[in-house]
Amino acid sequence: MAKLRFFSLASGSSGNCYYIGTSSFGILIDAGIGVRQIKKILKEHGIEFEKIQAILVTHDHADHIKSVGCLGETLNIPVYATELVHAGIRRSRYVEEVLIQCRRVVEKEVPFFIRDFKITAFEVPHDSSDNVGYSIEFGDQTFVVVTDVGHITDTVRKYVCRANHLVIEANYDEEMLKSGSYPVFLKERVSSQSGHLSNRDAAEFLATNYTPALKDIWLCHLSRDNNHPELAYKTVDLRLFQEGIRVGKDVSLVALKRMTPSEMYEFEVKETGGL
Repeated sequence: MAKLRFFSLASGSSGNCYYIGTSSFGILIDAGIGVRQIKKILKEHGIEFEKIQAILVTHDHADHIKSVGCLGETLNIPVYATELVHAGIRRSRYVEEVLIQCRRVVEKEVPFFIRDFKITAFEVPHDSSDNVGYSIEFGDQTFVVVTDVGHITDTVRKYVCRANHLVIEANYDEEMLKSGSYPVFLKERVSSQSGHLSNRDAAEFLATNYTPALKDIWLCHLSRDNNHPELAYKTVDLRLFQEGIRVGKDVSLVALKRMTPSEMYEFEVKETGGL
């Protein structure tokens, strides 16, 4: 029986990067932290850098693309993104390298394969050039990553509800944002339909769309100024409990930290005949 492995290298406005892999290969979702830091954290988790087969980019904001140029063009790792996200990367002042040889274009809701992973990008509302979540199927398990979510759409709901393992944004606490130091325009941007998902909205969505197939939830992209891990966790935990869903028994719940890598999580996978 194969195993699927996941950990967060960084999750927040200072940089985002996640690893998903098997014993023989892995991929990164976003690369918003430095290359040296990525290599260091991979090594600490026992992952050989040479096993990284691809980078999947969600969108073109700096905290998600800082190192895609170096990883892609200099270190020859394919960079997968939509046409609009690639155009945004090309315009970005945070990426010096022009992606040419490493450039791979994906289309929303058109599956593609990287080794044994069947991957589907799907639209997620956010105020970037374009933004997608990723559904990654491996054997009988589906891993979904959805970050920088302005609001939950029918498309987001469709893919998230298929997940056995889910990384979903819980960016801010509404009261902390309201009473915090952000200028009005930034508060409005964060809480808009093309901004970020609040703890309460993430909790409500998870509680009302939970299925027993969902085994793991990681709350990602927590704000430095308008949230903290304990608050995000408690908000979701309480709302799940109100629906009779018990954290620790029915589902695992973890609030990922902004600057601290998570532990390695492993899941057994029954490989299907198509892999």
